[in-house]
Amino acid sequence: MKISVVGGSIGGLTAGLLLRDAGHDVRVFERSPAELAQRGAGIGLLPETSRYLTECAGVDIDDISIATSNIRYLSQDNSILHEEKHNYRFSSWNTIYRQLLSCMKPNDYVLDHGMTGWSDVDATEVTVTFANGNTETSDVVVFADGVNSLARATLLPGANPRYAGYVAWRGMVHETELSAETRTLLADAITYFVYPNSHILVYPIPGLEGETAPGQRLFNFVWYRNYSTGGQLEDLLTDISGVQREVSLPPGAVAPHHIAEMQTHAKAHLPAAIAELIVKTQQPFIQVVFDLTIDQMAFGRTCLLGDAANLGRPHAAAGTAKAADDAWALTDALARNDDLLTALREYENSQLAVGHQLIERTELIGRRSQFENSWVPGDPDLIFGLKAPGT
Repeated sequence: MKISVVGGSIGGLTAGLLLRDAGHDVRVFERSPAELAQRGAGIGLLPETSRYLTECAGVDIDDISIATSNIRYLSQDNSILHEEKHNYRFSSWNTIYRQLLSCMKPNDYVLDHGMTGWSDVDATEVTVTFANGNTETSDVVVFADGVNSLARATLLPGANPRYAGYVAWRGMVHETELSAETRTLLADAITYFVYPNSHILVYPIPGLEGETAPGQRLFNFVWYRNYSTGGQLEDLLTDISGVQREVSLPPGAVAPHHIAEMQTHAKAHLPAAIAELIVKTQQPFIQVVFDLTIDQMAFGRTCLLGDAANLGRPHAAAGTAKAADDAWALTDALARNDDLLTALREYENSQLAVGHQLIERTELIGRRSQFENSWVPGDPDLIFGLKAPGT
């Protein structure tokens, strides 16, 4: 079939590559006029996210990620409160995106094509219209257009992401900029600090160009902090130019007084090692935490994928994994069924279940850490994983 994928992030790229490899004629359309970048933002690399690269593209997992062996909790005095053996892998959004993009044929990944709408030509085709005036007619359209999905808003009006009551402050520092004591304390681990109505996690990720060797890596932090709806959140999301954002503030856009407050709070409340990382971060950025549960992902000859569908909080490190898993499930359903609508319904049933359980689990983790203060170090329910803790 001829298939169009709208949205060229990790989920859209994975879908495009898998569907192409399955023999379909696929093009991926990205609205950005340039290749995407997230300034090295870290991700927990679950198997679903790396599966295409390791199984299909022959990429060595050690070339795209950093392995850690421990889960470590610090006390406010910088001592180790709790530690246990557990293997994780961490990477960066940029590293995975670039590797997937390198597997695409140049003409199959099309930039500067922001979708404005689509229409069913007849029972066998769908035509997508883009802001630049171009159109594309296909047998199937996969909408992978992210958190603010135009497709979801059109197909499911009223299904809007819900603010969880807190945001994620994020940033990274090159490991050579940290003191030797801090590097030793944070080494070979994901490191947590939990305190009333907040928690922060730190882990190593590849360098800005994907470097994974010791001495060339970054330390990445994700710090969840509560902000009330209305004036407090609106003020936080007003960028350095006075423009109010809705979903995120990229590096360089956070107002200086908010950065100063963050640094002051870090020095007063966080362990010294983590506070050092915060203070040395040059351009912290902010992602608002949302969740959204929907009950339909297939619509005729179109379907939703990744964050365009069910949207979970980041606490399971499963955002990119869910998008990639959607891509695998869609490709498998199309291969198993001769009838397209049957295939899309099978895909929908499978991935609604995956998304709903993930949202339920991450909502619980968020309540425990940000509001109930019932987070217990060592609790196995807190282990990362897409379909269950640790899997």
